Amino acid sequence: MRILLLTHSFNSLAQRLFVELEERAHRVSVELDINDAVTREAVELFDPDVVLAPLLKRPIPEPLWRTRRCLIVHPGIRGDRGPSALDWALLEGRREWGVTVLQAQAQLDAGPVWASVPCALRADTKSSVYRREIADAAVRAVLEALARIESGDFQPRCADPADPAVSGRERPVCRLADRRIDWAGDDTETVLRKIRSADGFPGVADELFGRRVRLFDARSAAGLGGAAGSMLARCDGALARATRDGAIWIGHVRAEDAAAASGITGLKLPAERVFQAESAALPAAPGYAPIRYAEDGPVGVLRFELYNGALSTQRCRQLRAAYARCLERPTRVLVLAGGADYWSTGIHLGLIEAADSPADESWRNINAIDDLTRDIILTSDRLVIAALRGGAGAGGVFLALAADEVWAVPGIVLNPHYKDMGNLYGSEYWTYLLPRRVGAQGAQRLMQRRLPMGVAEARRVGLVDRLLPAEAPDVLTAISAAARALAADPSLASRIAAKRLRREADERTKPLEAYRREELARMERNFYGFDPSYHVARYNFIYKVEKSRTPLHLARHRTVFARRRAPLRAVAAGADGGPANPETRHV
Repeated sequence: MRILLLTHSFNSLAQRLFVELEERAHRVSVELDINDAVTREAVELFDPDVVLAPLLKRPIPEPLWRTRRCLIVHPGIRGDRGPSALDWALLEGRREWGVTVLQAQAQLDAGPVWASVPCALRADTKSSVYRREIADAAVRAVLEALARIESGDFQPRCADPADPAVSGRERPVCRLADRRIDWAGDDTETVLRKIRSADGFPGVADELFGRRVRLFDARSAAGLGGAAGSMLARCDGALARATRDGAIWIGHVRAEDAAAASGITGLKLPAERVFQAESAALPAAPGYAPIRYAEDGPVGVLRFELYNGALSTQRCRQLRAAYARCLERPTRVLVLAGGADYWSTGIHLGLIEAADSPADESWRNINAIDDLTRDIILTSDRLVIAALRGGAGAGGVFLALAADEVWAVPGIVLNPHYKDMGNLYGSEYWTYLLPRRVGAQGAQRLMQRRLPMGVAEARRVGLVDRLLPAEAPDVLTAISAAARALAADPSLASRIAAKRLRREADERTKPLEAYRREELARMERNFYGFDPSYHVARYNFIYKVEKSRTPLHLARHRTVFARRRAPLRAVAAGADGGPANPETRHV
């Protein structure tokens, strides 16, 4: 089928649907929902069988849904209506929820239902549940709806509120006041639910040290307690605050007033970074611990839970020091297990934006992640496995490729490119690591295409070596079991010897340092050169500046189909009828 993804932004769910639909041979193009005229133009150019909307912030234009089948992906159970479906579900502590695919009509979220798929809800952040349980259910629901459309023998019906099986209802927008924390009255579980229900966006409005902030990234702080609302301790960038019956760690905050953090406002940053002076007066305490290590016989597992997958300069150095300690242990296989939501997304753009000199901090950050990547590449006495339980992007993908094998869980999305960040060239030794897996031409194609990739495709092209069992109740247990089997393989010693010989041969052909020097020469121009594209793109990304047009690598209908509509879009062709600059096609 020809499917137009109409979405407010190309977010995690839109990317997941994109790769899942393409994997099933559907022709997919993307249009960002900018205005009605642009949407009508996209439909005219692409002529889709279905317009699929995974994320919208305004209604689909009536002329469109009256003439085209438009399906809305709603993160709520059958009968649920309103823009804050998942927020309310998490705030109320629901354990069962679902995703409904319904046809657009005048009344929002009330159209005929094409599919409704249930899912369990973890007690976790909204962004984490959205990326995992909601995304999984959305894929199943969309595929079920498309199969029913293709069959032609299914008649969708609107959810009937009188039907006992319909438990959803219309709900208002979940506002800041609905999540206001009563530090004296709320217990730890309630505080966690409130912050988690707003994680990602919009955060919970509160005060820290007398300043207005939004709270994110909350975890239980076992063993800590004090006067309700008081600040107790600091750990790895997080701050502990007492609740009525315990305490929580607050990992990230966004300052709302100019007084906070020397004028830094609007940036979601580690709490300790925003309140440096105040944090220094607090005692250090264990517990937040984003980096952990455990051993299982001959297998070592180094875990790193990175908020939004970002590796700051400091976190790179901490992880590198932890990696060095791992190499002192008598293990035969070392597993690098990133977080359940993200393995890594590369350098920390938020902390770079907050720096006095973003260019200088960019340089420090890329060198720090390069140091870590080099240490992994040069490990010669054991096998290193990058186990991807969550997605990876940009430098995070190439950091994973530094390992001897890459294992991945089905359903995650990879973005093995840098160009969306203002044509950033990238480092992490990608010019060495990527061609040795996919060849020089394959590396060039991947770096230029700027599209997300599912793990099935990543396995086919050579970026992923093993698919982990999707049905495993505990992915970390499955990873450890597979690593133990690898450690027990009689051929392991010869594999380690072969990798050592290959590294020596590669070094003779071209020293590893030469790759880094060449990459960083290009990165230096990105950071310090006359072209500000990287700095503009980073600012727009961090501050969520809405795009004024759909990038052409997503809006395929504007590069392929526009040529067939030259009379309607004369600007899309040159004077001789041939293609003009593709950037002029979207007007």
